[in-house]
Amino acid sequence: MTTVPISPEPVEVRTSTATLPGDVTVPGDARGLVLFAHGSGSSRHSPRNRSVAEVLNGAGIATLLFDLLTPEEEAGRANVFDVELLGSRLFDATHWAADQPLSRELPLGYFGASTGAAAAIWAAAESGSSIAAVVSRGGRPDLAGDRLSEVRAPVLLIVGGRDDDVIELNQRAANQLRTEHQLVIVRDATHVFPEPGALEAVADLARAWFTDHLVQARGGGPTTSRGTSPS
Repeated sequence: MTTVPISPEPVEVRTSTATLPGDVTVPGDARGLVLFAHGSGSSRHSPRNRSVAEVLNGAGIATLLFDLLTPEEEAGRANVFDVELLGSRLFDATHWAADQPLSRELPLGYFGASTGAAAAIWAAAESGSSIAAVVSRGGRPDLAGDRLSEVRAPVLLIVGGRDDDVIELNQRAANQLRTEHQLVIVRDATHVFPEPGALEAVADLARAWFTDHLVQARGGGPTTSRGTSPS
Protein backbone atom coordinates (compact mmCIF):
# COMPACT_ATOMS: atom_id res chain seq x y z
CA MET A 1 0.00 0.00 0.00
CA THR A 2 1.19 3.52 -0.77
CA THR A 3 2.33 5.44 2.30
CA VAL A 4 0.13 8.43 3.08
CA PRO A 5 0.31 11.01 5.88
CA ILE A 6 -1.70 10.50 9.06
CA SER A 7 -4.26 13.21 8.35
CA PRO A 8 -7.96 12.96 7.57
CA GLU A 9 -9.14 13.23 3.98
CA PRO A 10 -12.75 14.14 3.13
CA VAL A 11 -14.66 11.47 1.22
CA GLU A 12 -18.16 10.83 -0.05
CA VAL A 13 -19.43 7.47 1.16
CA ARG A 14 -21.90 6.05 -1.32
CA THR A 15 -24.63 3.78 0.01
CA SER A 16 -27.69 2.32 -1.72
CA THR A 17 -29.93 5.12 -0.45
CA ALA A 18 -27.69 8.15 0.22
CA THR A 19 -24.29 9.72 -0.30
CA LEU A 20 -22.82 10.65 3.06
CA PRO A 21 -19.86 12.86 4.02
CA GLY A 22 -16.96 11.25 5.81
CA ASP A 23 -13.32 11.59 6.83
CA VAL A 24 -10.82 8.79 6.25
CA THR A 25 -7.33 8.54 7.73
CA VAL A 26 -4.95 5.89 6.44
CA PRO A 27 -1.50 5.60 8.10
CA GLY A 28 1.34 4.19 6.07
CA ASP A 29 1.45 0.39 6.18
CA ALA A 30 -1.99 0.32 7.80
CA ARG A 31 -2.89 -3.02 9.38
CA GLY A 32 -6.66 -2.57 9.19
CA LEU A 33 -9.55 -0.12 8.83
CA VAL A 34 -12.13 0.71 11.52
CA LEU A 35 -15.46 2.27 10.57
CA PHE A 36 -17.05 4.44 13.27
CA ALA A 37 -20.80 4.45 13.91
CA HIS A 38 -21.76 7.49 15.97
CA GLY A 39 -24.62 7.66 18.45
CA SER A 40 -27.91 9.55 18.41
CA GLY A 41 -27.52 13.31 18.23
CA SER A 42 -23.90 13.01 17.10
CA SER A 43 -22.05 12.92 13.78
CA ARG A 44 -18.67 12.24 12.18
CA HIS A 45 -17.43 15.29 14.11
CA SER A 46 -17.87 13.60 17.51
CA PRO A 47 -14.82 14.73 19.55
CA ARG A 48 -14.87 11.50 21.55
CA ASN A 49 -14.84 9.29 18.47
CA ARG A 50 -12.14 11.44 16.88
CA SER A 51 -10.03 11.11 20.00
CA VAL A 52 -10.28 7.32 19.83
CA ALA A 53 -9.59 7.40 16.09
CA GLU A 54 -6.35 9.32 16.67
CA VAL A 55 -5.12 6.61 19.04
CA LEU A 56 -5.97 3.94 16.47
CA ASN A 57 -4.18 5.91 13.75
CA GLY A 58 -1.11 6.09 15.95
CA ALA A 59 -1.20 2.30 16.19
CA GLY A 60 -1.24 1.93 12.42
CA ILE A 61 -5.00 1.44 12.04
CA ALA A 62 -6.92 3.40 9.40
CA THR A 63 -10.25 4.99 10.38
CA LEU A 64 -13.41 6.14 8.61
CA LEU A 65 -15.78 8.49 10.41
CA PHE A 66 -18.93 9.34 8.47
CA ASP A 67 -22.47 10.56 9.00
CA LEU A 68 -25.03 7.77 9.14
CA LEU A 69 -27.90 10.06 8.14
CA THR A 70 -28.46 13.00 5.81
CA PRO A 71 -29.44 16.35 7.41
CA GLU A 72 -33.02 15.82 6.22
CA GLU A 73 -33.14 12.35 7.79
CA GLU A 74 -31.73 13.63 11.06
CA ALA A 75 -34.75 15.93 11.35
CA GLY A 76 -36.95 12.85 11.73
CA ARG A 77 -36.39 11.68 15.29
CA ALA A 78 -37.44 8.12 14.50
CA ASN A 79 -34.54 7.77 12.05
CA VAL A 80 -32.01 8.37 14.81
CA PHE A 81 -33.19 5.20 16.56
CA ASP A 82 -33.91 3.13 13.46
CA VAL A 83 -31.30 0.41 14.01
CA GLU A 84 -32.05 -1.33 10.72
CA LEU A 85 -31.60 1.91 8.77
CA LEU A 86 -28.39 2.81 10.60
CA GLY A 87 -27.05 -0.73 10.34
CA SER A 88 -27.78 -0.96 6.62
CA ARG A 89 -25.98 2.34 6.07
CA LEU A 90 -22.96 1.01 7.93
CA PHE A 91 -23.07 -2.25 5.98
CA ASP A 92 -23.20 -0.36 2.68
CA ALA A 93 -20.34 1.89 3.81
CA THR A 94 -18.32 -1.23 4.58
CA HIS A 95 -18.71 -2.43 0.99
CA TRP A 96 -17.78 1.04 -0.24
CA ALA A 97 -14.62 1.08 1.91
CA ALA A 98 -13.66 -2.43 0.83
CA ASP A 99 -13.69 -1.24 -2.78
CA GLN A 100 -11.44 1.79 -2.27
CA PRO A 101 -7.80 1.51 -3.43
CA LEU A 102 -6.30 2.54 -0.08
CA SER A 103 -8.34 0.11 2.00
CA ARG A 104 -9.18 -2.69 -0.39
CA GLU A 105 -6.76 -5.19 1.17
CA LEU A 106 -7.35 -4.26 4.81
CA PRO A 107 -9.30 -6.28 7.40
CA LEU A 108 -12.22 -4.28 8.73
CA GLY A 109 -13.63 -3.47 12.16
CA TYR A 110 -16.48 -1.45 13.68
CA PHE A 111 -16.41 1.03 16.57
CA GLY A 112 -19.93 1.93 17.71
CA ALA A 113 -21.01 4.43 20.36
CA SER A 114 -24.45 4.58 21.98
CA THR A 115 -27.05 3.65 19.33
CA GLY A 116 -24.16 3.29 16.87
CA ALA A 117 -23.19 0.13 18.75
CA ALA A 118 -26.53 -1.42 17.80
CA ALA A 119 -25.90 -0.44 14.18
CA ALA A 120 -22.46 -2.07 14.37
CA ILE A 121 -23.94 -5.30 15.72
CA TRP A 122 -26.69 -5.24 13.08
CA ALA A 123 -24.19 -4.77 10.24
CA ALA A 124 -21.70 -7.32 11.62
CA ALA A 125 -24.49 -9.91 11.70
CA GLU A 126 -25.46 -9.38 8.05
CA SER A 127 -24.99 -12.30 5.71
CA GLY A 128 -21.67 -11.99 3.94
CA SER A 129 -20.13 -9.71 6.57
CA SER A 130 -16.34 -9.93 6.71
CA ILE A 131 -15.93 -7.78 9.83
CA ALA A 132 -13.00 -8.95 11.96
CA ALA A 133 -13.77 -7.13 15.24
CA VAL A 134 -16.37 -4.90 16.93
CA VAL A 135 -15.95 -2.45 19.83
CA SER A 136 -18.84 -0.73 21.63
CA ARG A 137 -18.32 2.40 23.78
CA GLY A 138 -21.14 3.17 26.19
CA GLY A 139 -23.27 1.41 23.65
CA ARG A 140 -26.76 0.01 23.33
CA PRO A 141 -26.00 -3.32 21.65
CA ASP A 142 -29.23 -4.63 23.17
CA LEU A 143 -31.15 -2.60 20.55
CA ALA A 144 -29.85 -5.00 17.91
CA GLY A 145 -32.13 -7.69 19.35
CA ASP A 146 -31.85 -11.14 17.77
CA ARG A 147 -28.89 -10.00 15.68
CA LEU A 148 -26.66 -10.38 18.72
CA SER A 149 -26.69 -14.16 18.45
CA GLU A 150 -25.78 -13.99 14.75
CA VAL A 151 -22.55 -11.98 15.06
CA ARG A 152 -19.40 -13.94 14.28
CA ALA A 153 -16.77 -11.24 14.86
CA PRO A 154 -15.18 -10.85 18.33
CA VAL A 155 -17.01 -8.14 20.32
CA LEU A 156 -15.64 -5.86 23.06
CA LEU A 157 -18.23 -4.02 25.18
CA ILE A 158 -16.89 -1.02 27.15
CA VAL A 159 -19.13 0.64 29.75
CA GLY A 160 -18.59 3.25 32.42
CA GLY A 161 -18.64 1.96 35.99
CA ARG A 162 -21.20 4.60 37.02
CA ASP A 163 -23.47 4.01 34.02
CA ASP A 164 -25.65 1.52 35.89
CA ASP A 165 -28.54 1.13 33.45
CA VAL A 166 -26.24 0.68 30.46
CA ILE A 167 -24.11 -1.83 32.37
CA GLU A 168 -27.19 -3.99 32.89
CA LEU A 169 -28.22 -3.67 29.22
CA ASN A 170 -24.71 -4.64 28.10
CA GLN A 171 -24.69 -7.63 30.43
CA ARG A 172 -27.94 -8.82 28.86
CA ALA A 173 -26.50 -8.27 25.38
CA ALA A 174 -23.33 -10.16 26.28
CA ASN A 175 -25.45 -13.13 27.37
CA GLN A 176 -26.93 -13.29 23.87
CA LEU A 177 -23.61 -13.21 22.03
CA ARG A 178 -22.42 -16.55 20.68
CA THR A 179 -19.00 -15.34 19.60
CA GLU A 180 -15.82 -14.37 21.43
CA HIS A 181 -16.63 -11.34 23.56
CA GLN A 182 -15.60 -9.37 26.62
CA LEU A 183 -17.37 -6.81 28.78
CA VAL A 184 -15.03 -4.27 30.39
CA ILE A 185 -16.15 -1.78 33.03
CA VAL A 186 -14.14 1.46 33.23
CA ARG A 187 -14.17 2.32 36.93
CA ASP A 188 -15.85 5.60 38.01
CA ALA A 189 -16.72 6.60 34.41
CA THR A 190 -20.16 7.84 33.37
CA HIS A 191 -21.96 7.41 30.05
CA VAL A 192 -19.81 9.54 27.71
CA PHE A 193 -16.56 9.03 29.67
CA PRO A 194 -15.82 12.72 30.48
CA GLU A 195 -13.82 11.92 33.60
CA PRO A 196 -10.03 12.41 33.53
CA GLY A 197 -8.39 9.39 31.92
CA ALA A 198 -11.69 7.62 31.14
CA LEU A 199 -11.73 8.18 27.37
CA GLU A 200 -8.02 7.39 27.23
CA ALA A 201 -8.82 4.03 28.85
CA VAL A 202 -11.49 3.40 26.19
CA ALA A 203 -9.03 4.24 23.42
CA ASP A 204 -6.38 1.94 24.85
CA LEU A 205 -8.85 -0.93 25.15
CA ALA A 206 -10.07 -0.39 21.59
CA ARG A 207 -6.53 -0.18 20.25
CA ALA A 208 -5.58 -3.46 21.89
CA TRP A 209 -8.74 -5.24 20.70
CA PHE A 210 -8.42 -4.07 17.11
CA THR A 211 -4.66 -4.59 16.95
CA ASP A 212 -5.10 -8.13 18.22
CA HIS A 213 -7.98 -9.19 15.98
CA LEU A 214 -7.23 -7.24 12.82
CA VAL A 215 -3.69 -8.62 12.76
CA GLN A 216 -5.11 -12.11 13.15
CA ALA A 217 -7.56 -11.51 10.29
CA ARG A 218 -4.69 -10.37 8.09
CA GLY A 219 -2.80 -13.58 8.80
CA GLY A 220 -0.43 -12.11 11.34
CA GLY A 221 -0.36 -15.18 13.54
CA PRO A 222 -2.13 -16.16 16.75
CA THR A 223 -3.51 -13.50 19.04
CA THR A 224 -3.73 -13.19 22.79
CA SER A 225 -6.48 -15.35 24.26
CA ARG A 226 -9.48 -13.36 25.42
CA GLY A 227 -12.04 -14.48 27.96
CA THR A 228 -15.79 -14.12 27.67
CA SER A 229 -16.50 -13.08 31.23
CA PRO A 230 -17.06 -9.49 32.40
CA SER A 231 -14.08 -7.87 34.06
